[in-house]
Amino acid sequence: MQFPAPDLFSSHRLLLITDQLPAPADFLLHRFLHLHLRQSKTAKCFVLAVSESLERWKSVASKANANVTHSESFQFIDVFDQHLPAQNRGEEPLNVISLKYIYDLLSAKLSDSQTHGQIPLVILDDITSLEWLGVSLLDLSRFARALRALCVKMDAMLVVRHHIVTPPEPDALLQHLLQLCTYHIEVRPLASGRSGAVSGEICVHLGPSTKDANEHVISRTSALQYRLTESSAVFFDKGTSTGVL
Repeated sequence: MQFPAPDLFSSHRLLLITDQLPAPADFLLHRFLHLHLRQSKTAKCFVLAVSESLERWKSVASKANANVTHSESFQFIDVFDQHLPAQNRGEEPLNVISLKYIYDLLSAKLSDSQTHGQIPLVILDDITSLEWLGVSLLDLSRFARALRALCVKMDAMLVVRHHIVTPPEPDALLQHLLQLCTYHIEVRPLASGRSGAVSGEICVHLGPSTKDANEHVISRTSALQYRLTESSAVFFDKGTSTGVL
């Protein structure tokens, strides 16, 4: 079974991916990158990296036979390396993350890479850690909204990953992201715990901006299950994996 469906890759969409500690969604972020690069060798992909290094992205891509090392389509932006230039910093310390500077950098890169008929992909791999590191909820909410508006303007698709720490109660940042997203892809651990045959399950919910009420929805009762492999993941309907009743 294929996930995500190819037509899920569309401009003007914000795909919100949520995960939990027992079922991290790293594999899904990498899968989006690999599928995007395979669909078009010229379409750009920009990774705004918070929690994963460039070496990690290269290593996982190599195992999936997706070469990003020498690919001009893949552009890696380390969020923690992006600080305001000294002349614009004022009283701010050197190590302060400037979300506006990151936004302006991405905006310039998207403008330079516009190609007719090609949909750029932007991945923010971990918005939650920015909040844990002291970026205010207000600033993160504004940043997410600005990224959403920028990707709509540039005909790009945006993928944002958020960690859920206290399920089932959504935190304030998650509530804001849910209002912005086109689809909410929920990666969850099994209620019975992880097994050798099943690593977790995936549900897809509609966001407020989705027009087709039936498109791509996967309810919790019919959740798609997956098993992690060395290079990616295998997806299957609930109860159909070998060794799963």
